Amino acid sequence: MALMARRLVQLYAGLALYGLGIALQVSSRLGNDPWDVFHQGLSRRFGLSIGTWIIIAGAVVMLAWIPLRQRPGLGTISNVVLVGAFADLFLWLLPSPDALAARWTFLLLGVLAGGFATGCYIGAGLGPGPRDGLMTGLAGRGHSIRVVRTGIELSVLAVGWLLGGTVGIGTVLYAVAIGPLAHVFLPALQIKTPEPTEAPQPIAA
Repeated sequence: MALMARRLVQLYAGLALYGLGIALQVSSRLGNDPWDVFHQGLSRRFGLSIGTWIIIAGAVVMLAWIPLRQRPGLGTISNVVLVGAFADLFLWLLPSPDALAARWTFLLLGVLAGGFATGCYIGAGLGPGPRDGLMTGLAGRGHSIRVVRTGIELSVLAVGWLLGGTVGIGTVLYAVAIGPLAHVFLPALQIKTPEPTEAPQPIAA
């Protein structure tokens, strides 16, 4: 029970922090990560908030799990609903800085928060995010995960840029930094769950 409580706390803290990281990076106006270039582009072109589009896109991506036979967990459903809600909340709460130093501070904190949050919610072991599950599902069909991830992120980046999402130095920084950050934080935040024990075999008479 205590272990599950810890996993839930880490999951939801990670999702809240992920929403904060998105809000910090968007507020910096120095370039979003590829998926948020896409979400912001949709918001600017069709209305609705960035967070609402994060939720809608996450739900649509989950539909692609069906032919890939991926199974969502509690963390997956929570990710779809809460990351966008937290992103909108923090975008509403945060100021919009004008000074370049403050904007860079927002950007760096946003990228760092994204890396730490990734370790939190994946390390909780309650299911991957919808976009992560799509990549691993496609990779499970015999494709390189690096090729799959790069292809998906370049596609959403290009579409988001055409729709008016913000691409800049922050986009490049996120792409370069998120892998090494996840490499550090994932092992550190991985919660080890006890292996199921096998039932004792009856002794033959």
